[in-house]
Amino acid sequence: MEDDYRLLTTAADVYEAELIRGLLLENDIEVHVLNKKDSELLIGEVELYVPGDQLAAAREILNQHDEE
Repeated sequence: MEDDYRLLTTAADVYEAELIRGLLLENDIEVHVLNKKDSELLIGEVELYVPGDQLAAAREILNQHDEE
């Protein structure tokens, strides 16, 4: 992952992260998903990163989606 990517949000599981990823991709926001969950114990989070110059737009999309 390049240095100009910023953490947008975390998700409790891969399914939730993929839903967020799909929403952002539909809005032309590039997304990288980093799964930090332990595969055996199922603890940890899934992190979603976007380019720094798209961070504000990505946050706005998530905020609008949360309000619906």
